[in-house]
Amino acid sequence: MDFAARITRLPIPADPARGQSALQATGIADPRLGDLIRGTAGCSPYLAGLIEREAGWLPDALAHEDVVARETAGFETLTPDQLGPALRRAKRRVALWAALADLGGVWRLEQVTGALTELADRATDLALRAHVAAEAARGKLPPTAADAGGIVALAMGKMGAGELNYSSDIDLIVLYDDSAYDRDDQHEARASLIRATRKAAATISDNTDQGYVFRTDLRLRPDASVTPVCVPISGALAYYEAEGRTWERSAYIKARPCGGDLAAGARFLRELDPFVWRRHLDFATIQDAHDMRLRIRDHKGLHGRIEVPGHNMKLGQGGIREIEFFTQTRQLIAGGRDPDLRVRGTVEGLARLAEKGWVPSEVAAELTDHYREHREIEHRIQMVNDAQTHSLPVAPESIDTIARMMGAPDTAAWSARLAARLQRVEALTGDFFAPGEQRERPQLSSEAQALVDGWRSYPALRSARGREVFARIEPELLTRLTAAAHSDEALARFDAFLSRLPAGVQLFSLFEANPQLIDLIVDICATAPGLAAYLARHPEVLDAVLGGSFFSEWPGAEDLRRQLEAMLAHVLAAPDGGYERALDAARRWAHEWQFRTGVHHLRALIGAEEAGAQYADIADAAVAALFPVVAADFARRHGPPPGRGAVVLGMGSLGARQLNAGSDLDLIVIYDAAGQDASEGPKPLATRAYYARLTQATITAISAPTSAGRLYEVDMRLRPSGRQGPVATSVQSFRDYQLTEAWTWEHLALTRARVIGTCGADAQSLAQEVEALRVEVLAARGGDARVLPDLAEMRARIFAAKASDGAWEAKTGRGRLQDIELLAQSFALRAAVPARATPAQLRAGPRAGLIARDLAETLAAARRFLWNLQCAGRLLTERPLDMQNLGKGGQAFLLRETGCETLDQLAARLAETAEITGTIIDAAIAEGGGEAGAEAAQAAAQARAE
Repeated sequence: MDFAARITRLPIPADPARGQSALQATGIADPRLGDLIRGTAGCSPYLAGLIEREAGWLPDALAHEDVVARETAGFETLTPDQLGPALRRAKRRVALWAALADLGGVWRLEQVTGALTELADRATDLALRAHVAAEAARGKLPPTAADAGGIVALAMGKMGAGELNYSSDIDLIVLYDDSAYDRDDQHEARASLIRATRKAAATISDNTDQGYVFRTDLRLRPDASVTPVCVPISGALAYYEAEGRTWERSAYIKARPCGGDLAAGARFLRELDPFVWRRHLDFATIQDAHDMRLRIRDHKGLHGRIEVPGHNMKLGQGGIREIEFFTQTRQLIAGGRDPDLRVRGTVEGLARLAEKGWVPSEVAAELTDHYREHREIEHRIQMVNDAQTHSLPVAPESIDTIARMMGAPDTAAWSARLAARLQRVEALTGDFFAPGEQRERPQLSSEAQALVDGWRSYPALRSARGREVFARIEPELLTRLTAAAHSDEALARFDAFLSRLPAGVQLFSLFEANPQLIDLIVDICATAPGLAAYLARHPEVLDAVLGGSFFSEWPGAEDLRRQLEAMLAHVLAAPDGGYERALDAARRWAHEWQFRTGVHHLRALIGAEEAGAQYADIADAAVAALFPVVAADFARRHGPPPGRGAVVLGMGSLGARQLNAGSDLDLIVIYDAAGQDASEGPKPLATRAYYARLTQATITAISAPTSAGRLYEVDMRLRPSGRQGPVATSVQSFRDYQLTEAWTWEHLALTRARVIGTCGADAQSLAQEVEALRVEVLAARGGDARVLPDLAEMRARIFAAKASDGAWEAKTGRGRLQDIELLAQSFALRAAVPARATPAQLRAGPRAGLIARDLAETLAAARRFLWNLQCAGRLLTERPLDMQNLGKGGQAFLLRETGCETLDQLAARLAETAEITGTIIDAAIAEGGGEAGAEAAQAAAQARAE
């Protein structure tokens, strides 16, 4: 389809005579195209002049859409003196073609701005290369293998986003790769590249009798008042790391290499990622952006009522910059966690934010429409006289001209519609930036007031910025705390939470922008002191609540593992990444998922059984993803794992997939060297030493505290020979030990063993072998006559060694969780069944004739009750349950979880359950199961129940 056939709108000539004169100069006869040229020239003296100047070129040129490539073809061979005039001619022609395509609706906004940006990229690259080559030809630039002498221009702002306006200047930061030059050549290279940069800028921006290409601004570079126009990359990185400000972070959202050594520019931007994209949700940027908006308005005098005459379409209220700030600020908030939000264009940014749930889709769509129309009006303002202005004219006849360029015959109606759009943009974006109305502080008791008065001494409120943001959320926070079901406890717990925070600006800004989080923190403080303490240690986990999937379906262990593996791979590959950063990332990831499970449990979205499985899924994924990362880091020094590799077995509650909020991990490492005596690497190790040290490195990776906290405590005592045995065991030794030397308690432990992590060339087959070996050992050792006597001895030792943690103890003691689990494990061992979870092991007992079915069901019901109490208690506190310290909110949660109405009822049920269960277990062990044991246990249980 030709140009004329694609015209969808027409400007109305404000000066018909000028329009007709321009059309006659072209000799164009097509009526539709003629109307476009008449309207264009009749509204814009500048475009009328271009049409007449390029009248011989225009008719044929309109048949070819690739105007930038055609008009700059072959410019690479031009000298610097020849390049300037050639680029100016290309600019005239591209500007004319783009204007006609814009005014006629032949191109969308993105095509118009894209063509202007393409020309700016081409001009920048050509000018830099021409002048760098000239410096080299003069012998002023030291030799280097770097492309374009290592110089690179970064397109910033609208140019970086591909959104240049019709009469835009271009914002560039020019850097050079100082690592491309020898130390002795640094001074000479720097001087030469500075000269090349100045000359390139002049080639593009000087206004000669041929015009200009683009006005060029180099002031966005680091510390522009004291640095030269071309800055070494190492110096720029050092500046941003030490002194970079929020507006510079925002500027780099749109930055991209556009000329010179593009690879060096891409490397620089990758290294700058941590400065631009913070790892946590960065709501503190909202205030920074709001302050910047106000400073711009104050400087330009752009406050007051919105009036169309003289209104600044870029910086004024409801203008283009408002939409850009709205978009970029939200990208800065969330882009550190979600790389999909790191896009340069405003329209694309709004679309991504809507897709990810950060902006309502209808708001994004409306702002996109307003943005496009604002930009089109901005273009028409600039097209009139090629003026770098963004303000509508003041004179009525000049406003008429802009309306006619938009195809509007009624200026008053057009102006009223524009004013409404400006007001709408101001409303949509203003609420996001401007702090909302503050509520009045509620009346507090003297005790509560004394507590609140002490807050100003806490670390989180020592900075002026922290106090400023907190002052805005404090009334709402206090209102909700005092309205909580147990307000005194909630306030005291929030006080404890606040006192532990090392800093507050980010968190307080998070609350201000997301008031629903205040409800969550009040809920936690009113109910779960343990979860509140966890939150104080890891406040960054609140980011996850806003991440979009916090209340979605549970993904399961495999999806969690894949997610963590992808995250770790990204961190390891990042310029600022590495092994230690990966460990920190794994900790933050696990903390967020653990917090999610805790909140879901607290709010009754899941029960204790689901919570236990979810905590286990998190641990599974963490170990499975970290083990190969540790092995890869270890292999850099000592070579890959010898032989087939190694597997990590989860034991105990992890193997049974029943963890709680405070669980540690019981692990065993088994390897198979397959006859290989030593590793092959820079520092080879004997096989046994290799796997021992790899295991220690893995334990450290999981358990060592870092800046992001601790992942898990690790217990290796279930390995062969306990504390006396090696930390890693060969599969051959493990087989021999289990079949000939292991104690009954070790066989019981094996009933819960589960491979959760692997590393090495053939570790998957090793995992299958270990599982087959586990089943083989159960079958071989389960019939041993010593199982029940040893179990009875184990119980006695456990009861003697570890006293109950108090009246509310659910785990340790006769008839409690651990006791039930041991009996269940004995069923799995004696029946040689592979089941690991306690409920499945209990069901195996009756099938094998080891206990009566109704007694097994009684034990299963007791286990559910005790697990509900244990899992809920560990969420509420890290210490033994103390109902007085726990408070009314915690007590209510425990009663809800255990199905009791009062604490007295809970205490009675706990004591009764333990006694009945203990009696059943006593009889099951003493009589060896069977009918006699069942009758004895049933009689005892009935007597106790009565």
